[in-house]
Amino acid sequence: MTEVAQIFRNGRVFDGTRLRDGLALRFAAGHLDAIGPDEDVTRDGEIIDLGGDIVSPGYVDLQVNGGDGVMFNDDPSVETLRRIASAHRKLGVRALLPTLITDTRDKTRAAIAAATEAIKADVPGIAGLHLEGPHLSVERKGAHDPALIRPMDRDDLDALLTAAEALPVLKVTIAPENVAEEQVRVLSDAGVLVSLGHTDAGYDRCRRYFAAGARCATHLFNAMSQLGNREPGLVGAVLADGHVSCGLIADAVHVHPETMRAAWAAKAGPGRIFLVSDAMAVAGTDCTQFELGGRRIRRSNGILTLSDGTLAGADLDLTTAVRIMVEKVGVPVETALQAATSVPAALVGLSLPSFESGRGMQSDMIRLSADLKTVSNLALSG
Repeated sequence: MTEVAQIFRNGRVFDGTRLRDGLALRFAAGHLDAIGPDEDVTRDGEIIDLGGDIVSPGYVDLQVNGGDGVMFNDDPSVETLRRIASAHRKLGVRALLPTLITDTRDKTRAAIAAATEAIKADVPGIAGLHLEGPHLSVERKGAHDPALIRPMDRDDLDALLTAAEALPVLKVTIAPENVAEEQVRVLSDAGVLVSLGHTDAGYDRCRRYFAAGARCATHLFNAMSQLGNREPGLVGAVLADGHVSCGLIADAVHVHPETMRAAWAAKAGPGRIFLVSDAMAVAGTDCTQFELGGRRIRRSNGILTLSDGTLAGADLDLTTAVRIMVEKVGVPVETALQAATSVPAALVGLSLPSFESGRGMQSDMIRLSADLKTVSNLALSG
C-alpha cells in the first residue's frame, strides 16, 4: 500500500532558530521532502490546515525526574525510563535527561547502568543522564534527603568518569561545599557537563568553579545563594559569566515572572537561559500525590510540596513554560521556543531535526497551538 504524502500549510514554522511564516511542509514516508513558500509546494497528498499553529522540533528537557506515575529514583531501570520518556513524548519532549535525585551509592550505580542500557537499546527520548546530587549542600538541600548528601570521594569520581565514557551525555549537579575544584576540572576534561546547584557558595567561589570547568547552573534562583547587594552569590555569578548557561523552572511558582524578566535581560552571553520542567511522577497523569524516598509529595493547584511546604520538583510541562515566558515575562515566542529546544540541545551536543529538504523526520516534530496552550505530535499518515 502506497503511503499518502501529507502537506501541512497555513501555519508557522519554527526551525530551532527562527519563526517563519508563509511556508508549507510536505512529508512522504515520514520524511520531510519539501519545504518552501506555500504556493510552491505541490499538493499531491493529504492537505492539513494548521490554522495558525506552529510546527517545531520537539522539546529538549535536561531535568526530568519522573512521569507516568513513576520516579526514576523509585526504580532506576530501562522499563522506568521507557515509561517516563513515553509520558513526556506526549507532552512534546523529543529528548530528555532522566534525573536521579540525591540517593545511595547503589541507586546511583543502578541509574548509570539503566541509562547506559537505555542508550544501547535506543529507547526513544533518552539522551543521557543527569545526576542531581548527592554532592550538594545540606544548607540548600531543597527536597533532597540531607541524610544522603555527602562529599565526592575517589570512588564517586571514578564512577562518574566511567559513566562519561559510556553515555553520550552526562550532566552532574554539584555544590562547591562537597566537591573540590580539581574534581570539577577532571570531570569537565572528561566531557561531563558540570552544573552548580543546591549550594550556598559565594560569588567568588562560584566563579572559580566556573573557571575550573563547570559550564551550567541548575534551576536558576532555586536552592542557591541569591543575588545580594554586597554578595552576588551563585545567581550573580551565573548572570555575569558569559560561558555559563542555566536551567530555569518557568512555572511562575519557583521564580516570579519579574525576577525571570530581570535575569533574562541581565544574562551575559554566549551562555543562555534554557527551560526545564523539573517534572516529577505526576507528569502526564492526574495523580494527586506520590512518594520520594518514603516522603509524601502532594500536588495541589499546580504546585508539588512536601508536608512542610518545601517545593519538591515542579508540576510543569515545557509548553506551559513557553507560554509563561511569552505571556508573563514578555519574551518573544521565537526566543522562548529556542530556550525549550535549540539552546539546551546545543549545550549537551544534541542535533535538532533539520528542516532542510530530506533531512527532517516527522516523528521528531511537534504541533504547538497558536495560543501556546496545547501540543501534539505532528500527525503521521498511514
